[in-house]
Amino acid sequence: MSDVAPQTELTAGEKVDIRRYCWYPLLGNGHGFGFFCDYSNRCSIEYRMNTLSSEEINVVRRMLTTLMSLETGPAASASNLDTDKASVWTHNKDEVAQRIGLFNQQRFELVRFLGVRPGPAWQSTDIRLVV
Repeated sequence: MSDVAPQTELTAGEKVDIRRYCWYPLLGNGHGFGFFCDYSNRCSIEYRMNTLSSEEINVVRRMLTTLMSLETGPAASASNLDTDKASVWTHNKDEVAQRIGLFNQQRFELVRFLGVRPGPAWQSTDIRLVV
């Protein structure tokens, strides 16, 4: 049994990762927070992160571990891009796209678990009008 008490709050680093994986832009040092163009969604994710139960924090931490592992997948598969076939091994031409798809699917699982909408970076190619 461990003598270390479990953390009952997310660390600042974990919150940064959650924002990033949920497609929210960086928060910086907090200046100008009230002027964020998607203020209601930003407040929602911040509220959720600050009010999770210890059991929910454990689930979020497991999800973050999975996401951190999946995030390195597309870059790791880059070493195979220059080889189509070697001996009995054949390159999966869809590997990078499949890894990105799996990574994004897990990001959506985190968004759903937190009960928030994906951040504004999720649809970065769309035109957005803020009224």
